Amino acid sequence: MKQLPFKQVDVFTSRPFYGNPVAVVIGAGELDSATMQRIAAWTNLSETTFLLPPTQPAASYKLRIFTPRQELPFAGHPTVGSAHAALESGFAKAANGKLKQECGAGVLDLTVEESRIYVRAPEPKVKPVDTPLFGKAQALRVDVGPIWVVVDMGEAQAVDELAPDMPAIEELSHELHATGVTVFGRTGSAAMPIHVRSFAPAHGVPEDPVCGSGNVSVGAFLRQTGLLKEFGPNYTARQGMQVGRDGRVQVRVSADAIQIGGEAVTCVDGKLRVD
Repeated sequence: MKQLPFKQVDVFTSRPFYGNPVAVVIGAGELDSATMQRIAAWTNLSETTFLLPPTQPAASYKLRIFTPRQELPFAGHPTVGSAHAALESGFAKAANGKLKQECGAGVLDLTVEESRIYVRAPEPKVKPVDTPLFGKAQALRVDVGPIWVVVDMGEAQAVDELAPDMPAIEELSHELHATGVTVFGRTGSAAMPIHVRSFAPAHGVPEDPVCGSGNVSVGAFLRQTGLLKEFGPNYTARQGMQVGRDGRVQVRVSADAIQIGGEAVTCVDGKLRVD
């Protein structure tokens, strides 16, 4: 029976058990896709990743990302957490503070800045949608690999108090071929001006504790609608309080790129036994 290094990393926090966990299997080149999917269903986290040797000359490593139900081309918190695991384990080394991650969305640029890791997300594809679930609230469908229906709820209190209709969100997700729904609202705090929640019941994740791709999609929403001037090009979003977490996502938005970043901490460090 083969044993592979395994870490569970909390992302978008410096404190164990306060961020969004990702399971990372290191050196998983001999595993087939069915085995990876089975492991992801077993961990039952929003995402499980597998670090592999790169196949692209410029890449530092290759990453495959799975929800409990399917593979994703890109996801934010798994990217940050897996980069943390790759560096901590020695599977990859940063060159002048830079990493390049090969994944289903291509080769992505990562930057290591002191205790934070940032990733430049794939360029979003944005279009308007109607969401009768949220009344007259403005909504956009944002594709960054995962596809989020992003809804502006106005004030953070509306986000805090939202009691999501999971069957309806799942139905809407199937109808729009989306991963799920991400909502946001204004907190009134200069330090953390945006509160975010993300729901993906169609992927077996009723509420994602702290969602990187969801926050990329909010950044794309703000840029597309001209609302970015309310918050500036660099801001911090909070997420996860409703599920007992306290995540912080750093977001950088420019005309030609959206980056998200944050801290990460290893909570579990061991071996995974694989047939």
